[in-house]
Amino acid sequence: MKQLFATTGRGFEELLKVELTDLGATECQVAQGGVHFMADDETQYKVLLWSRLASRVLLPLVQSKIYSDLDLYSTVLSQHWLSHFDERSRFLVDFNGTNQEIRHTQFGAMRVKDGIVDYFERQGRARPDVDKDNPDIRIHAYLNRENFILSLDLSGDALHLRGYREETGVAPLRETLAAAIVLRSGWKVGTPLVDPMCGSGTLLIEAAQMEAKIAPQLHRMHWGFDFWKGHNPSAWEKVKTEAVELAETEFNKNSQPHFYGFDLDHRVIQKAQHNAQQAGVAHLIQFKQSDIGALKNPLEHGEKGTVICNPPYGERLGTTPALIALYSVFGQRLKQQFGGWNASIFSSEPSLLDCLRLRSHRQFKAKNGPLDCVQKNYQISDRSLTEPEQSAVQNLAFSTNNNVAIDFANRLQKNIKKIEKWANQQGLQAYRLYDADLPDYNLAVDRYADHIVVQEYAPPKNIDENKARQRLLDAVTATLAVTGIETNKLILKVRQKQKGKNQYEKLANKGEYFYVEEYGAKLWVNLTDYLDTGLFLDHRLTRKMLGEMAKGKEFLNLFAYTGSATIHAALGGAKSTTTVDMSNTYLNWAEQNLILNDLDGKQHHLIQADCLQWLEKCDRQFDLIFVDPPTFSNSKRMEDSWDVQRDHIKLMGNLKRILRPNGTIVFSNNKRGFKMDVESLAELGLSAVEISNKTLPLDFERNKQIHNCWIVQRT
Repeated sequence: MKQLFATTGRGFEELLKVELTDLGATECQVAQGGVHFMADDETQYKVLLWSRLASRVLLPLVQSKIYSDLDLYSTVLSQHWLSHFDERSRFLVDFNGTNQEIRHTQFGAMRVKDGIVDYFERQGRARPDVDKDNPDIRIHAYLNRENFILSLDLSGDALHLRGYREETGVAPLRETLAAAIVLRSGWKVGTPLVDPMCGSGTLLIEAAQMEAKIAPQLHRMHWGFDFWKGHNPSAWEKVKTEAVELAETEFNKNSQPHFYGFDLDHRVIQKAQHNAQQAGVAHLIQFKQSDIGALKNPLEHGEKGTVICNPPYGERLGTTPALIALYSVFGQRLKQQFGGWNASIFSSEPSLLDCLRLRSHRQFKAKNGPLDCVQKNYQISDRSLTEPEQSAVQNLAFSTNNNVAIDFANRLQKNIKKIEKWANQQGLQAYRLYDADLPDYNLAVDRYADHIVVQEYAPPKNIDENKARQRLLDAVTATLAVTGIETNKLILKVRQKQKGKNQYEKLANKGEYFYVEEYGAKLWVNLTDYLDTGLFLDHRLTRKMLGEMAKGKEFLNLFAYTGSATIHAALGGAKSTTTVDMSNTYLNWAEQNLILNDLDGKQHHLIQADCLQWLEKCDRQFDLIFVDPPTFSNSKRMEDSWDVQRDHIKLMGNLKRILRPNGTIVFSNNKRGFKMDVESLAELGLSAVEISNKTLPLDFERNKQIHNCWIVQRT
């Protein structure tokens, strides 16, 4: 009997202990990252050949205290290495851990290597070679503070490498982790198993090998004990021969396939089929290309089984809408197609699991690489198959106990009934559906034709990050449920205050443009590449008013952005239009808007310039001027910084110079608390009338201060 240590992933130690006991190991004791156990030669080889959970099986050689690199070297040098391997064997040192003296694993590995080769030299033997690629012997060194354990690795390559998975999809599960998920899922050998998003098929292959009684390492060619002097070839041959005979016996039983794998990507399905063939279980698994939205129970005769799945989960919040929809649809298909079945889902996002709208009865924590994950087991009610259709809000209520989330869904649904009817009557395809109506959901929801944009205003620093994320998940889930839009047509943005050049920075480079209609005007929008979409929705009535005022007049649009006001003025019959903006990107956008509306005549002028500098040099006069400057700007392309409160009178002085005697200035900005300097304006010979309330459309009526607007004329 010898003492061994089997390593495993964090959180799987107890599961490994049960497995080792079933394989014949005794005196099993759980430790962090593995299990200590006693085994004779046959049991040792059974563990190596049959363990589905162990990452490595180690034979500890010595345990000591290490306070310096000399202690480390001396401990290694004192071992009787010739009793384990000779100088002809190539070796490799795996070193894990550090302390105050051994600060780098590479240095620790080097000192262990020095101790080994110096031992052989002192015995009058040749120095054995180090081989990093194909070593005959692997030495495992573990250091935790001053505690040091030196072991011989009997596994060789890590045991999660089964040898069948030559090809994988994106982010594949380790085979040992997949086996643990299957064992924790509640699936019973002999019952159906379905993986609706199977990827390269690892979960199904591991389960199928369990049923077919195929040892996970049956076809491994090289072992860490091949050149070990303690190797017992006869015991090994006995254990391996029994495993081969058992696999052949099970194969000849001609079991009917009851493992089913589906995936949207046909290329991944091909990889899964190849992997199953390599693993010897291709006859047990049926793979088929299928979208999760069309998932069907592959069994028609009422047999119950288990659905097991490792759906995609993203760390980037930008993937959230698609993932929420995926999990939501998955939950719906489970309830519609798999009543009476069990389901087990593994994910790093508990919030996404909530979107399944199922209540778990067991859950397990685990690690997938650096990610903290959870596996939840569900019992799907038979009643699910006969439940009547429910409303979006009722479905949402079923998925969460969060009453505030239900309040958000109800408010959004109420707003849609009111606003969409009005928008259709007005001929509008872009409008706001929700504008921070509830304090717990400080975000905006806008519709652009068949797309939805959810903009989350950055939460205060005192709001817990996880709580804020959960609210956003709730909001996106509710928006998808209530609006019923396609997943890929919901865009999520986090909006923060922008200054200077930041307002022009790109968020993406998809180049996805489409147009929306507004009072007969067609306007290009881009929902993904920039913080703003190309259209300020709250200025809609202002643009309409400019179109009504512009007939027969020469129109100037300063700080023009994408030229939407220019389009309305031109369609309203303006004699000419001049559009000025500092950004070439937005000016090109304005040009495309003109072309879209068949307004590309010579009377429409586009000028790329710093608006303030251009204004000071302008020698033309205009009948109608629209100016909507930023609140603040310190762009490097401007000579001076700009502050709308501080500098608006200077701006008005320059505008008066180019304004015809009976002309009109429409001045707008979005600075909250802006105060027009009426006295200074009067000194310039100008008067102003505020029309902010008249330019506030129905969908922005709750946000009285989103912008202010003034009519300015000569006194």
